[in-house]
Amino acid sequence: MPQSWIYDEQAFHAPTRVILAFIDFMKLLSVLLLLVLPFAFAQRGRRGGGAPQAAEAGAGGGGGLYSGLRFRALGPAISSGRITSIAVQPANISTYFIGVASGGVWKTVNGGITFAPVFDNEGSYSIGHVAVDAKNPSTVWVGTGENNSQRSVSYGDGVYRSDDSGRTWRNVGLKQSEHIGRVLIHPSDSNTVFVAAQGPLWGPGGDRGLFKTTDGGKTWKNVLNISADTGVTDVAVSPHQKNVMLAASWQRRRHVYTLLNGGPESALYKSRDGGETWAKVRGMPGEELGRIGITFSEAQPCLAYARVEAANRQSGIYRSTDCGESWERRSTWASLPMYYGQIIADPKDANRIYMGDTIAQISEDGGRTLRAVGDRSKHVDTHTFWINPRDTAHLRTGCDGGLYESFDRGQTWQFKANIPTLQFYDVTVDNATPFYNVYGGTQDNWSIGGPARTRNGNGITNQDWFVTNGGDGFHSRVDPSDPNIVYATLQYGVLVRFDRRTGERVGIQPTEGKGEPPLRFNWDSPIVISPHNPARIYFAANKLFRSDDRGGAWRAISPDLSRQLDRDKLPVMGRIWPPDAVAKHQSTSFFGNIVALSESPKKEGLLYAGTDDGLIQITENGGGAWRKVDKFEGVPEQTFVARLLASQHNDTTVYAVFNNHKNADFKPYLMKSADRGATWKSITGDLPASGPTWAIAEDHLNPNLLFAGTEYGVFFTLDGGLKWERLRGGLPTIAVRDIAIQKRENDLVLGTFGRGIYVLDDYSALRAIKPETLEQESVLFTSKPARIYMEAQPLGGRGKSNQGEGFFTADNPPTGAVFTYYLKESYRTRRQTRVEAEKMAVREKAEFPYPSKEQLSGEEDEEAPAIILTVTNAAGKVVRRINGPASRGVQRVNWNLRTPAAIVAAPRPGSEGDDEGFSFAPSGHFVKPGMYSVSLAKRVNGVTTAIGNIHRRSQTARRSAAHR
Repeated sequence: MPQSWIYDEQAFHAPTRVILAFIDFMKLLSVLLLLVLPFAFAQRGRRGGGAPQAAEAGAGGGGGLYSGLRFRALGPAISSGRITSIAVQPANISTYFIGVASGGVWKTVNGGITFAPVFDNEGSYSIGHVAVDAKNPSTVWVGTGENNSQRSVSYGDGVYRSDDSGRTWRNVGLKQSEHIGRVLIHPSDSNTVFVAAQGPLWGPGGDRGLFKTTDGGKTWKNVLNISADTGVTDVAVSPHQKNVMLAASWQRRRHVYTLLNGGPESALYKSRDGGETWAKVRGMPGEELGRIGITFSEAQPCLAYARVEAANRQSGIYRSTDCGESWERRSTWASLPMYYGQIIADPKDANRIYMGDTIAQISEDGGRTLRAVGDRSKHVDTHTFWINPRDTAHLRTGCDGGLYESFDRGQTWQFKANIPTLQFYDVTVDNATPFYNVYGGTQDNWSIGGPARTRNGNGITNQDWFVTNGGDGFHSRVDPSDPNIVYATLQYGVLVRFDRRTGERVGIQPTEGKGEPPLRFNWDSPIVISPHNPARIYFAANKLFRSDDRGGAWRAISPDLSRQLDRDKLPVMGRIWPPDAVAKHQSTSFFGNIVALSESPKKEGLLYAGTDDGLIQITENGGGAWRKVDKFEGVPEQTFVARLLASQHNDTTVYAVFNNHKNADFKPYLMKSADRGATWKSITGDLPASGPTWAIAEDHLNPNLLFAGTEYGVFFTLDGGLKWERLRGGLPTIAVRDIAIQKRENDLVLGTFGRGIYVLDDYSALRAIKPETLEQESVLFTSKPARIYMEAQPLGGRGKSNQGEGFFTADNPPTGAVFTYYLKESYRTRRQTRVEAEKMAVREKAEFPYPSKEQLSGEEDEEAPAIILTVTNAAGKVVRRINGPASRGVQRVNWNLRTPAAIVAAPRPGSEGDDEGFSFAPSGHFVKPGMYSVSLAKRVNGVTTAIGNIHRRSQTARRSAAHR
């Protein structure tokens, strides 16, 4: 690069300015350490805590216009989300797969020391069952869609098959099944597979029944078709008589207001001809049945067990000794079949069976008596077991807290603390300095908080997280005047005020007055801190409550704001059901309550409350008077109001998110009012037609920049909702249930339901994008001030240090300055251009000139295109040049605030992974804090040309408060 170009300011179009903020004593520390350890603090990527991220490597690449904006996974893995299935290779039990209810499929090849997600880019993230072919262990089947009837169940898109042990997948059908209970590979024929397809939970129809393929999934036949309301939940084949099979049908339906977990069409069936024909069996209760789980014993021919849900106290454990012809009720044990359905027989002991439950059960006398398996130091809510067929004291189990392993039949358990699949309902951030914290509530794994980044070279570990409240966690809010005060909720309105300094939790839930009817709190009750007074809190049941002393005292400021419907008089599956229907209303929130809440930041006392039965109620005087809106054009009546957001830009704008998936309606619904809720219009725009909406966020500087969380990812719009774009970088297929924006850092924080928390660090480049921006050859966006500090090493080394590969770490963002730029097109070599032209000619059936030898030789010698970012100090002196991706779209690179290394790094000895936490690449010294500039150039065919736009910005160095 010619020196004249470096200093020619017009040539590189007035570079973007970068300022380094710093800590006085950290500056001194860096000087001292650099004198002693000149190479010790190289900025290098870490393994195992997310995608490797070299400090000066671009995070972008192909895959979309915004692929360079990469989400960073925070985890945590202090607990994991619900695991529904464990599939182990029979000949190599160290290799196995787990199916997560709403977190995809994960694989280990080393007995659980490490796990990797293998299903991130498929059409569903919700897993019902995983099966490994015993004859061909590289063949893996996945039935998508969790098969429980719990409040928060996701749905799938059919059956997948992999023939390379999970590296690649293909959908092989039954795409409308939504919930799959079992994939059964026939033990004698790998091409014969049965799928127990339960079908939709929230509506009729779909792919329901027992489906059979004899050609490996190319075609399917419904061999047990019951009705539009009833599917098949389980299927089993006798290990001793391969043509003898059992299958269980299950009639069920859930809506916002109820669950019916059984009906007259639930039954147990038997086939004697390999699943071609079926007949109901004798010996089941005469009452209406619910869910039935079945298993055959390998230890005794013709022995079968069933866990049966039935009305009028006829549930229990049933046993058959004649291959399912007749059944004996062995015990009256009942659990919550809407949530637990499996029964597993010990492969060596005919009398030993295991049942998932809140407290997992074991029977060692054929189901006559039961006892707890043992949950010492283990999470409860067990769903599945794997039993080692060669050593039946060796168990693996999946529960709401993740994956556990025992070698003494459940007396003690080892937790696999490296599977970040927590299910977050809600997420928020604080304003702590220098780094903020993230808080959220999770399904059955508490309300928790943790740092968005740390000063440690180890990244973010499980030990950095802490619990603020127990139970199922939901909304958390942080006092804006004191980040140590956190409000956290658990189910049915249990609210605490948590003090981080002392760990004290004070219960502050409001209660009904003397003689008043009980309050109806939702499972997920909303809370907001008034933006006008940090001591003022609003909290909602069916009425809205206000406290002006941080929860010390409450007063109701509204009447009952719901429709006050009687849910017992609402039809389900076409009729009204009696009170003794199977599990009626079980595990269902009270109906008729407030589920969404917002106060205008621009006008005190302007409050919006949304209900679970489709109302938005508005007060403009702090609850003195309320007006009701009950119809929204294009939104079905009584649709659940998932979120409300009053605009921070004016006092007339408010946004509403509706979610109607519990009526089998998967459309997105986003609405906006510009007149305080008097009228509403849709801003759903071109969001995918199938993908319910969960959350919305508004940029604090640009009112037209909005973010939407949906069942399948996060989207943003630059025009207020006409056109939406999906942000994919580093984010798997997952539901985004809530969104928070950390305004100081311009960070976008996502709470996902099954993959923990993700952060898009500094999304401000999106704010600067306009249609004309995308027509420029390139744009270099303004960078924010950078902090300079040494990363600490509390574990003695970087990354996992010496804690072993199973030690969970999540990546911090790279230290230093981040540069974001946009390229309209990818820069290509002459060979790439020629090959593309040849492919086009073949497609168009046209002639193309054959390249000469000179052309081909020139292509071999051609230098690959590159983007060069040049950093100069205030005096115009070059301090660093960094290469970046030359691919189309928004890209990012990082400068670690160091000068180039004095020596070139030697090749690393050995294979990948050798002492990475303790090996150091050469690096230069830190630059002095101050004002720096960065310019953009392209190098194509060996020629360097300045590119970029004009950006001028005057900044003042900010001081970090890391050690205040």
